[in-house]
Amino acid sequence: MAKQKVTSNETFAKMMKKFCVLLAFIFLLTQISCVWVTDAFRDFYREIAIGETATVIASRAYIRSSYAVVAADILEVKRGDILDILDETVHEKVKWYRVRAHDEDSTEGWIEAQNVIIGSLLEKSRKLAEEDKDIEPQAKGQLRAAAKLRFSPEISDDNVLLTLEKKGEIQTVFDIMGWKYVPKQEVSDNSNERQEQIEAVKQDKKRESIDEKYDIWYKVRLSPEISPAPAGWIFGRQVELLIPQDIMYYQFQGKRFVAWHRIDSSDSDTYTVSRTSRPGSWIVLSRSNFVKADAADQEPDFDEILVFYYDKYSEEHVTVYRSGEVWGRLPLKVGGQGLNKTFTVPLRNMNGEFEEKTFTISRNARGHLQVIPPSDVPKFKAK
Repeated sequence: MAKQKVTSNETFAKMMKKFCVLLAFIFLLTQISCVWVTDAFRDFYREIAIGETATVIASRAYIRSSYAVVAADILEVKRGDILDILDETVHEKVKWYRVRAHDEDSTEGWIEAQNVIIGSLLEKSRKLAEEDKDIEPQAKGQLRAAAKLRFSPEISDDNVLLTLEKKGEIQTVFDIMGWKYVPKQEVSDNSNERQEQIEAVKQDKKRESIDEKYDIWYKVRLSPEISPAPAGWIFGRQVELLIPQDIMYYQFQGKRFVAWHRIDSSDSDTYTVSRTSRPGSWIVLSRSNFVKADAADQEPDFDEILVFYYDKYSEEHVTVYRSGEVWGRLPLKVGGQGLNKTFTVPLRNMNGEFEEKTFTISRNARGHLQVIPPSDVPKFKAK
């Protein structure tokens, strides 16, 4: 028994000796800066330690030596730069990421979370953009104030992609790809305020307005100059529609323009014409401010179609087409060249189903613009 015990001790001693020699060898290699070993170890560490990346969203930010107020700025990073996340912490209610930059020195340090968007959130934004890759923008808007860009149309702490700051019109303009009506947040169960409002509307025989019943969320597309995240949802109260100035005063009988497309511009960006651009000819979709359906997802996106022609000689707009009341959904699709165009929109038929209807825009024998609608689209009737 004693002999067996001695043998076991000798075996253990030999193993420890080999282990110590291995450690000494690794230490020696790191001290003499063996490039292939250190690079391999660095790549291995990257694989096991990093589970996420971050993309810089601020126009300019700094990686700092720590998250303390007196920390030093050690590397400037710009919008679009990709960083590896190594760790995270919350210091004085502010979230920070420990990151590694992709510069020559693989600089490591801390960056405030508000200056970056993590990879998993960026991927959600890209999926939203992919949904609308074949759709032209329907309108244009800008921020009224700083706003959260979200990956779903609801106010939640868990769906924020990033914060968009209002820094002047150029920095905050975006394409509107669509929108969604969402019921306003109900009052508490202990209050009868909402029910009293509904009853008051009924007694006055007034139609309830969209603004009273619903909030609107805009699905937007952003340029890379504004944000690495290409798409998201913005709460409607924080958005100002940039209706072209030359037609904004033609909104009839309480109806509001919700989508538009310029048809006489040679620019590929016909929907991005600014308010101060020269007057032009337009396809416009408008919407009354009254509730028309029992549920938010059943409301029409628009209920009237208009086409304005700008006569450069008289310097006036002429309404060459105005539909009757329709029940339409986005998107508006426009094709053709010059003033010879077609546009298509989904309209609800008598069976409650949506069908794509195509309108033709051309010039008649006298050179005047004309619109030929599908035969079953309601005609406008003056009241």
